[in-house]
Amino acid sequence: MGTGSGKGKAILFGEHFVVYGYPALAAGISSVTTAKLTRVRSFGHTLVDNRPAMPDYKKTKYEEQKASLENILKHLNIDTTKMGFQIDLEGDLVCASGIGASAASCVAIVRALNDEFKLGLNDEQVNEAAYEGEKGYHGTPSGLDNTASTYGGLVWFERDLSGGPPKFERLNLKKAIHLVIASTGITASTKTVVGAVKIKKEADPKWWDDISEKYNLLVHEGKNALIQLDLQKVGELMNRNHQLLQELTVSCEELDNLVKVARANGAIGAKMTGTGRGGNMIALAPDESTAKKIAASLEKAKAAGVWITSFGL
Repeated sequence: MGTGSGKGKAILFGEHFVVYGYPALAAGISSVTTAKLTRVRSFGHTLVDNRPAMPDYKKTKYEEQKASLENILKHLNIDTTKMGFQIDLEGDLVCASGIGASAASCVAIVRALNDEFKLGLNDEQVNEAAYEGEKGYHGTPSGLDNTASTYGGLVWFERDLSGGPPKFERLNLKKAIHLVIASTGITASTKTVVGAVKIKKEADPKWWDDISEKYNLLVHEGKNALIQLDLQKVGELMNRNHQLLQELTVSCEELDNLVKVARANGAIGAKMTGTGRGGNMIALAPDESTAKKIAASLEKAKAAGVWITSFGL
């Protein structure tokens, strides 16, 4: 039996901008997806998905999940016509748009295959295989989600637009930082939303250049503030990043409402995270007790799901 796990993620800075080569900061959070591979007598493979999830998430992602697994098996040269196995997905990461659920499952599956078939993959190779799996979900993913899921901690990420491997730097923080995640319950299509941003970009290049420059300055400030654990500055920059994402039209009324509630109840900063037009928002909390207060307020505001997690170590 082979086992593996992958971390969920929260993008602190960089949604959509990362697709066009700008840096992003993502946190591999403490919540994980696990995979268990068991050999069976019949040929072929089956996937049993027991992960906790937002309503309709698994149904919406079903075909993409099948394509993802086929991509991984092809990349690793695993032929299931002469053997059979079952993969069971579990864990405490709740599947919802914007939390890196697909990447976490890809990383977990690759590690379970690596464990069972003694492939000898290191983390870099696990990350490469997980990226191939992410293509099943996102077409041309940035690689950010699978990198954060593979390595955890805090990741500074830059996509290579020429087609080479992405550049990433793992940042070490001196303590864990509390984060509250809340879901709108809306499952968004990454392909659709990324495509909509591309249309806006091509329709008004000057607008795109202006907003991208604002973001580029912001993300570098965010990196320095996180390293220095200047959470007040980080929160301020998260709020500004959310505003830029609103200008990209990738936020929505449901996300904006949850952001407002979090800020009104002690969040240092709050923003949407991930694809947008649904999915999740994140709120930065100064301590655990405030995180619980923020979470309670979001539950009262009828968020579809609320979780307290951490990142940085």
